Amino acid sequence: MRKFGLIGYPLTHSFSKKYFTDKFERESIADCQYDLYEMADVAESLPTLLQMPDLCGLNVTIPHKQAVLPFLTRLNASAEKVGAVNVVRVEADKSLTGFNSDYFGFRQSLEEWTTETFSALVLGTGGASRAVVAALNDLGIAHKMVSRTKTADNLTYDELPGQLAQYKLIVNCSPVGTYPHIDEAPAMPYNELTADHWLYDLVYNPAETLFMRRGLEHGAHVLNGHRMLILQAEKAWEIWNSYRTL
Repeated sequence: MRKFGLIGYPLTHSFSKKYFTDKFERESIADCQYDLYEMADVAESLPTLLQMPDLCGLNVTIPHKQAVLPFLTRLNASAEKVGAVNVVRVEADKSLTGFNSDYFGFRQSLEEWTTETFSALVLGTGGASRAVVAALNDLGIAHKMVSRTKTADNLTYDELPGQLAQYKLIVNCSPVGTYPHIDEAPAMPYNELTADHWLYDLVYNPAETLFMRRGLEHGAHVLNGHRMLILQAEKAWEIWNSYRTL
């Protein structure tokens, strides 16, 4: 039995187990199992998990996309580019290679959604935002990070009023608005949004977040993270089943 799974904390509302279980059944993929491995501390729990017989690969989610780096033998170019890992492949010799399929999922979903040329705001500075920034860089889309703490290179949420006219793509990479906190949204001047704005929320539960709803109220285009999630999951499956080459 080939075993796969997801590590993160918490995993109460994970998409991955149902997606892969349904995929195995739908595509008649035999002798594969996907489970959730909730762990608050990778240093404490991951070494034991890695000793599991027949473990072939892991997905990694919040808050461990960077915390897993010390446990890996090597990084694929995708993970090096992003600086975070969300897919781990267990090689034939039990060494571990880290990849980032979020990069592929975000880039492809954005290209499917729009071909407009604009500058972007990236809300949040966690592991997900790293994949988004790498994709924006490769697409030649100028962008500015937004976080609660001021640095030389980013804006704070308090600095956003008066700024939205020059940033037509706004990507929420923070978990704000995720179920069960559906009455929350990033602190933005939503009254500055127009029909020329494109709001991409990486959150997928609920399907329509308050961030998206407030955009719709001003005529903006909106998209949630479900398509990205599917694309990154399929990329993970491709990675786990590819030849064991670097």
